[in-house]
Amino acid sequence: KSNLAQLSDVTMARAAAARMAVCVTFASLPTGISSFRSLASRRFWSPRHATLLSSLSSYPSFRSFSTAFSLAPVQASFRTLRSAFYCPDRTDKSVVSCVPSTQKSSAARNLVMSVQASKLQVEQFPCLNDNYGYIIHDPSSGLTAAIDTPELKPYLHVLERKGWKLDYILNTHHHFDHAGCNLELKKSTGCKIVGPKGEKDKIPGIDIAVDQGDTFDFGAKKIHVLNVGGHTHGHIAYFLPEENCAFVGDSLFALGCGRLFEGTFPQMYDSLQRLASLPDDTVLYCAHEYTMSNAKFALSVEPGNPMLQKRFEQIKKLREVGNPTVPSLLSEEKATNPFLRTSSPEIRNSLKLSPDAKDVEVFAAIRKAKDNF
Repeated sequence: KSNLAQLSDVTMARAAAARMAVCVTFASLPTGISSFRSLASRRFWSPRHATLLSSLSSYPSFRSFSTAFSLAPVQASFRTLRSAFYCPDRTDKSVVSCVPSTQKSSAARNLVMSVQASKLQVEQFPCLNDNYGYIIHDPSSGLTAAIDTPELKPYLHVLERKGWKLDYILNTHHHFDHAGCNLELKKSTGCKIVGPKGEKDKIPGIDIAVDQGDTFDFGAKKIHVLNVGGHTHGHIAYFLPEENCAFVGDSLFALGCGRLFEGTFPQMYDSLQRLASLPDDTVLYCAHEYTMSNAKFALSVEPGNPMLQKRFEQIKKLREVGNPTVPSLLSEEKATNPFLRTSSPEIRNSLKLSPDAKDVEVFAAIRKAKDNF
């Protein structure tokens, strides 16, 4: 504990508030820190800016990376770098501390993290041209689920590498790049398919149809179904409140939202408001890497937003080296995503809308502007 105190004067109360259990390995470890939990998942950090890079290219031998959460998510951007050391005399808890900026050195290049084995594990990996695939795993029950099925081989590769048996496919909507490999993956694994009730006739191999307000058990965890129709009529999202994360498909993107192929502007606006009502620290896993183009559009309608300007610079650095910009925090989206900022005077002025215009009218104007951007 004395060695940890040398790193930071953060109190145990603040540690409890952080609600994270992250083991950190440095190139040179502080004396006395000798026991670490197994590195079940990895994330890569920028030693210069201490921001989450989520590097696909840096993950050894695999084009995937994983994360795991306790009650609060990793604070991905604009946050102090947090680290938690597992102390030999504390068998069931981790002490969380902050690494002061003066101590962020080249040693941080070897920073990796893991969490306690009872927490949800999320594997994220690229599919097709710009899709992301996800597999979630509950270690306590051994249950595993795929979020959508854009491409078969990456899913089978992750399952084989991790030694997991697939129990469920959780479809968000019927588009081919989300449900196109349902039948192949079901045939290979014997899993059951869960999908939106409003699109059950379009979801290949569906076994269980769900909609707004439905919940189901995933081991000891609850998965809540949210209707987020608009991109397609019956589009749904999966929210895990205990893990502070949501898998939102093509409804809400980082700095954007899905095109309205089937739904109406009021329907999509209500769907985004439903997502916006989730806790601010919810981690949002969307299905595409569209963030750079979304950011350029966002700046065109709200150039004076300082948080958006800062986020754009981060996005550029991530994409320049091929790193993903997904997932994102809901709090970031509410501060920078124009589709969640219909009350912004600057956006209304950019689109030549009256200050008295209804929010749904502003949303429709933003969506039309993005379609033609």
